[in-house]
Amino acid sequence: MSTQNGGLRAKVQKFGSNLSGMIMPNIGAFIAWGLITALFIPDGWIPNETMASLVDPMIKYLLPLLIGFTGGRMVYDFRGGVVGAIATMGVIVGAEQPMFLGAMVMGPLAGYLMKKVDDLFQAKIRQGFEMLYNNFSSGILAAILAMIAVAGIGPIVSGLTNALGRGVEAIVSAGLLPLTSIILEPAKTLFLNNAINHGILTPLGSEQSLETGKSILFLLEANPGPGLGILLAFAFFGKGVSKASAPGAAIIQFLGGIHEIYFPYILMKPTLIIAAIFGGMSGIFTLQLFDAGLRAAASPGSIFAVIFMTPANSYVGVILSVIIATAVSFGIASFILKTSKGGEEDLTASTEKMEAMKGKKSSVSSSLTGEKEEADIETPVKDPAEINKIIFACDAGMGSSAMGASLLKNKFKKNDIAIDVTNKAINEIPDDADIIITQKTLTDRAKAKRPDAEHISVDNFLNSPRYDELVERLKD
Repeated sequence: MSTQNGGLRAKVQKFGSNLSGMIMPNIGAFIAWGLITALFIPDGWIPNETMASLVDPMIKYLLPLLIGFTGGRMVYDFRGGVVGAIATMGVIVGAEQPMFLGAMVMGPLAGYLMKKVDDLFQAKIRQGFEMLYNNFSSGILAAILAMIAVAGIGPIVSGLTNALGRGVEAIVSAGLLPLTSIILEPAKTLFLNNAINHGILTPLGSEQSLETGKSILFLLEANPGPGLGILLAFAFFGKGVSKASAPGAAIIQFLGGIHEIYFPYILMKPTLIIAAIFGGMSGIFTLQLFDAGLRAAASPGSIFAVIFMTPANSYVGVILSVIIATAVSFGIASFILKTSKGGEEDLTASTEKMEAMKGKKSSVSSSLTGEKEEADIETPVKDPAEINKIIFACDAGMGSSAMGASLLKNKFKKNDIAIDVTNKAINEIPDDADIIITQKTLTDRAKAKRPDAEHISVDNFLNSPRYDELVERLKD
């Protein structure tokens, strides 16, 4: 039974990773749309009719097309992305509202079908006719899918989107939205936060924001208050390593927006999930009370991103929601920590528990415990003279991998090492990558993508001894 549950968790996480993987690379576009909306619509900061004319085309055409292209590219590289974008255009034309859900369906589907068509015919094409086949096969398939989407898929997805929207409205109208924290907060500790936030809440919130100028849905998961309260409770009432590491973790979580850093603390004492749930509920209730929300998604979930995306009429509600969520989770977590009779698990034990629950390594635990990592998987070691580009790769190419890349850049700068370091999604690792740094659970996927590169596996991106080893090697 445990094997079946582990397999189901892995499938759910992979599905969630695919959903968020279509949205997260395009978060900059969502932020751009939110900024233009906040500035130029009639009730914005500086109303401007000409500039406001960008709002509707961006949310109805640009954002869904970007999602469709990204979904197709995830399945079948650039060729799949082009076909995915054209197929997405079909669902856009076939529906009245923004087609985020339709894009997340048509993009990967188009990429998959393009791959199958190539598998059938590409090897049979005579030399000299490759370009003719490539252009016409993708064009014909894209045209067919676009027409099918206009006639059939668009209306179906439109109906489903309307149903989901009505469901959300019914929950809001009934005052039951705070109860979603009962699902959201435990799901976050299983690393489903990006899947829920960017795969579900961001598309629905964007449609709601188009109609009302803001949406509470953007803050259901992204509110940094519940996590901050728990970390502050450990800073005051924790013991040993957890007490010493909590202040630094609070800074990373609240200012940097990396929420996953507080998950091991909850797993040390699972009853702390109560603090997270009630903190989340109180924050959502405050947002409802003040009719507050954000213009667009706050990603990462940093207080800076939250404030940046807050419209003028929601500052009081949004700021209070963060403060109250922090206070409630802090109060409950403090009570649990002070009255707990059992000995406190260390962060290493909670990491093992996290691995058993979610089937992959934590990206933050070793940075908190200082635990020495195991030897990385054996791969060919490149000559330093051949190394020109180093890639940090994770599922979405954002978050912790970006922080890892930043850490290594700083180390290189201090040691006068002029090598390009950047972060990418694992499906977008460039062909010219010389060294690829991944978490241990993703190394096999990275090796399959770029078998000729040198691969370095780490337990976490935030503080790995591999970085200093690499610096010394490249200095010499």
